[in-house]
Amino acid sequence: MNNRDRIVGAALALATALAASPSAAFDRAAWLADFDQLKSALERSYANLAWMASPQSGIDAPALDRRTRAAIEAAQGDDDARRALLAFVDGFHDGHFSELPYLAAASGPIEPEPPKPALRADDPAGGCAALGYASTASTAFSLPFETLPGFQLTSDGLASPFRAGLAALPDGGRLAVVRIQNFRAKPFPAACLAAWPKSGPVDAETVRRAARQAWFAALARQLEAARAAGARAVLIDVGGNGGGDDSGDWTARLFTDRPVSSARLMMTAGPEAAAYFDDELDDLRKPPAGKPSAEGEAARREAVAFFTRQKAAIPARGCDLSWAWREQRPWRPQGCSRLVDAGFAGGALSGLPKGAFGDADLAGKLSSASTVEAHFGAWTGPAYVLTNAKSYSSAEMFAAVMKDNGAARLIGVRTGGDGCGFMTEAKPVVLSNSRLRFRLPNCVRLRADGADEVAGVAPDIPLPPTEGESDRARAMRALRAISSDLRDGARR
Repeated sequence: MNNRDRIVGAALALATALAASPSAAFDRAAWLADFDQLKSALERSYANLAWMASPQSGIDAPALDRRTRAAIEAAQGDDDARRALLAFVDGFHDGHFSELPYLAAASGPIEPEPPKPALRADDPAGGCAALGYASTASTAFSLPFETLPGFQLTSDGLASPFRAGLAALPDGGRLAVVRIQNFRAKPFPAACLAAWPKSGPVDAETVRRAARQAWFAALARQLEAARAAGARAVLIDVGGNGGGDDSGDWTARLFTDRPVSSARLMMTAGPEAAAYFDDELDDLRKPPAGKPSAEGEAARREAVAFFTRQKAAIPARGCDLSWAWREQRPWRPQGCSRLVDAGFAGGALSGLPKGAFGDADLAGKLSSASTVEAHFGAWTGPAYVLTNAKSYSSAEMFAAVMKDNGAARLIGVRTGGDGCGFMTEAKPVVLSNSRLRFRLPNCVRLRADGADEVAGVAPDIPLPPTEGESDRARAMRALRAISSDLRDGARR
């Protein structure tokens, strides 16, 4: 070996040694402190921690804690430590508990907020765009039903909010298929355009409310058209639906004329729950638009008393959740969970029939689903909900309410497992050393069996992807499974 080779070899050896040794700037103790800070924040504010620390969740939180600490202690630099912390977060399999984008520290004057755009009655397209209405999810069916023989597309999901069609069932008859790619009106520009005023001043909040009503009216029209076309059943496709708002709860009422109960709601016992209770109380204490019946007034007073009691109960629900890193305990939401009962997903009451109390305004305050009661029972025949592993949040809310109320049978695979996310805005956790930022869900929706919805919603009719099977073939398999289930249901 000549001198040049020796020099090159020594340089390579030094570079290898430097790469394998901790950087001089790497502060392991600071990363461990960040980890401890994150765990403390979870103990105070993460609504799903007691569930995640239970055997029912399938998550071994103590083992996850040990692995993360060991990974940070073995880290060779900041990148390794950061990966260890992010792996810890990913280990909960909760999409609402996630990293937020990095924010650079302000180094000068902050740019002031620009004025809001002017909205004009003669510019609905520009106005809807300015209000943020834009398609943000695929309008296509999550399985390609439209490519199957005999399929008739009745709505493209562009000119009107929902893609829909009629599929030919293998044993005869037709199945209506309706695509819901998101559970809020913002990703449906057609809903905003339908709600835009033809003249006069344009108010953003008025448009928002009208667009939401237009969204539900359009869905009801699709269901009425399916009934008129003689569809035997309807399939609501929420595969790849990333969520939305409380529409996931309200929409279930369109698929049955039977009473529907919203999920039980719990919140982290802290400032976020107090803010939610204050919002509910402010709304309930406003003078009603009409003159409610004596029964309605009694229900309003009881709701005020309930939320007042729950706000006062927040301190008593505090407990030391650090046990989650040492042991697993059976899921007991009323035990040491730092959760407080917050009524139902739709408000103080689980649900109300049409025309409750003779006062639509009061009914909407007590059960928010009542704001769309004009469309209740748009479909009353057999219903199926198509889910996949990318059905999250409000889509899971819809699937769970449909299943738990017997309004539909689910087909596909278990949903992604985000569950309830946020009932009120909350400041993110910002770690002191790394400046990593995380959002922490502050609510829990309980299934009919008492489980946390964050576990995901399992199908009644499993339809797993199969090796060697195309998406078209899987779509046909779905139709065969629904045909078979309809026959079995007729015999039941």
